[in-house]
Amino acid sequence: MQERQEATPVCDIMGVQIAVTDMDKTVRQIEKNLDLWRGEYICVANVHTTVTAHEDPEYRAIQNGAVLALPDGGPLSQYSRRKGYADAARVTGPDLMQHLLRERAHTPYRHYFYGSTPETLTLLREKISQSYPDAVVVGMESPPFRPLTPEEDAQAVARINEAHPDFVWVGLGAPKQERWMAQHRGAVHALMLGVGAAFDYEAGNIRRAPQWMQRCNLEWLYRLQQDPKRLFKRYFVTNTKFLWWVLRH
Repeated sequence: MQERQEATPVCDIMGVQIAVTDMDKTVRQIEKNLDLWRGEYICVANVHTTVTAHEDPEYRAIQNGAVLALPDGGPLSQYSRRKGYADAARVTGPDLMQHLLRERAHTPYRHYFYGSTPETLTLLREKISQSYPDAVVVGMESPPFRPLTPEEDAQAVARINEAHPDFVWVGLGAPKQERWMAQHRGAVHALMLGVGAAFDYEAGNIRRAPQWMQRCNLEWLYRLQQDPKRLFKRYFVTNTKFLWWVLRH
């Protein structure tokens, strides 16, 4: 934890140490530290995960145990700027995944995708082959929508490690994906990144909000319009709690 704080400034938001960074700095830092960070994980934080972490000490410890907790939600980077971190910018999971799929060091990075449905993974593979022809996809796995047995879990980890990925993209949704990454810290021999709905965005199942809505921190409203039944309670409750906390701080 101390090493991460020395490398990247953080802003304490509801007890979560949110990285003060931007996309370019984040990508360069990941490239520089990739070998050091194998077996570690990156969280992509938004208002929902931050409020959840504020209320759940165990989940807060998981968020703060990441090598980076990135400000996916615009209100988080906005709060950091108000606290004096002028360079704080939003770093979304879908955008970060796109950047690293495009990036080439001396050889293309090796990517493994864990989560979502078989149908989404099929679409995702097709989209990646079209949009990122140099990206190397070494595996995709859709785990069952139930807790895995210890034997099943060990087999899944073995499959991942046998593929020798550089990045394991975890799309299980919050807070499940962060708990999964923390549970497998050190066991998975790659850098794990929990990116939520990024699989669906890249596969084309969900549309991204227009750029003007993203700039105005209204992407949550665009998502709410697409899936109101599932997201209304989450956004109403957590956004209200976050706004109340900001007013008091």
